[in-house]
Amino acid sequence: MNLVGHLIHGEVITNSERQQSVYNPSTGEVNTEVALASHETVEQAIASAQAAFPAWRETPPAKRARVMFRFKQLLEERADDICKLIGQEHGKISHDAMGELQRGIENVEYACGAPQLLKGEHSRNVGPGIDSWSEFQPLGVVAGITPFNFPAMVPLWMYPMAIVCGNTFVLKPSERNPSSVMLVAQLLHEAGLPPGVLNVVNGDKEAVDCLLESPRVKAVSFVGSTPIAESIYVKANANGKRCQALGGAKNHAIVMPDADMDNAVNQLLGAAFGSSGERCMALSVAVAVGETAGDVLVEKMKNAMATLKVGAFCDATNDFGPVITKQHQEKVLGFINSAEAQGANVVVDGRSPQVPGYPDGFFVGGTLIDNVTPQMTSYQEEIFGPVLQVVRVKTMQEAMRLIDDHEYGNGTCIFTRDGEAARYFSDHIQVGMVGINVPLPVPVSYHSFGGWKRSLFGDLHAYGPDAMRFYTKRKTITQRWPSAGVREGAEFSFPS
Repeated sequence: MNLVGHLIHGEVITNSERQQSVYNPSTGEVNTEVALASHETVEQAIASAQAAFPAWRETPPAKRARVMFRFKQLLEERADDICKLIGQEHGKISHDAMGELQRGIENVEYACGAPQLLKGEHSRNVGPGIDSWSEFQPLGVVAGITPFNFPAMVPLWMYPMAIVCGNTFVLKPSERNPSSVMLVAQLLHEAGLPPGVLNVVNGDKEAVDCLLESPRVKAVSFVGSTPIAESIYVKANANGKRCQALGGAKNHAIVMPDADMDNAVNQLLGAAFGSSGERCMALSVAVAVGETAGDVLVEKMKNAMATLKVGAFCDATNDFGPVITKQHQEKVLGFINSAEAQGANVVVDGRSPQVPGYPDGFFVGGTLIDNVTPQMTSYQEEIFGPVLQVVRVKTMQEAMRLIDDHEYGNGTCIFTRDGEAARYFSDHIQVGMVGINVPLPVPVSYHSFGGWKRSLFGDLHAYGPDAMRFYTKRKTITQRWPSAGVREGAEFSFPS
């Protein structure tokens, strides 16, 4: 059986004392094995990155950018191969995998602008014969820890920008679907990246702890669940590292009485059930405002969901695929059961989907639950599955209080025809990413991605302009060349 190893100093290393099975979630069968890095293996990767840093730091930004231009071309040429690996190990339908990869490529495109992005600021004659300027210098060795749900895109949020800024990188991806990550990293080396600038170590908590504890790692980026994000943020800060840790979400969509209900339903279908709801930006709660909006929304959603197709990644006619593991399937089903037990109404039941030819896959069908209340467990916690819950409220203010009171503040949206309501909502809602009739308000690559409250630990968001700030440190230089033969006396007052 194939073994996915590590990529250290440009070479694939497969020797490992520990291994873990990687499943095809559509079949429930073992797809491959992945090596789990020991402390020594991670230290080897860090040492490789540290050794590569001095030369890479001195490489002109334009030359670093040329590697990214070639990398982008290779990603596009090998897109089908990358997406097939994503489907085999994540279960994501081919068209969804292609969309994920494209958003990752857009971040590579942004990184190609490094020569412009890294330009400092210059001021001449801030004082007599004195010039002052700022520079953005790399941190050194930085690390990324990425989740299973976007094995191609989320790493591409991180290391392209880190690398074009002059850093070297150690990536610890999810051990649940490592193959696409390894292929993408190898393509970057094929594009001309020197050995050691990017290293990939597959592993579990042992690898993560080593990255967090090593004094040679200067910064850590993380995407995952909120409890782990908080733990990583605390530990990284305690060890003197810069850290951004993106956590979980409970994204609400307010559906106003004046909304174009057919459009809202179509948008909710994709946003709630795409990628089996395994997105941190998935819309998992629809808040129906007013006396009639809830009835209309639930009836139209019920009818629209009758045509949803869940199945294997290789059939592009499917709308979404399985969840990532058997254990996660059981967790999602447990949330549906608890909502029903606590008094909610399961309108469309996805607990026993029939997928011909795939009896052992980790499938959960699209599920619609009505009359959910904020006290229910399924409302309070992140389900991360193809489940849409409907909460009914009387006013927009009540709907906004629900969102503001929740511990997460990642994404939200409002469906309305009322410009005043939309403006008020976007101005006052306590959430980091807001959509107006846009269900998945994921910023484009030249903006930055991040939530508020317990959806983000750290001051800087992911990718875009914030990434350049995160992966560099500002240095300000003030310079004066005295005129020949002129000697000034000592000054004891503060310079002005």
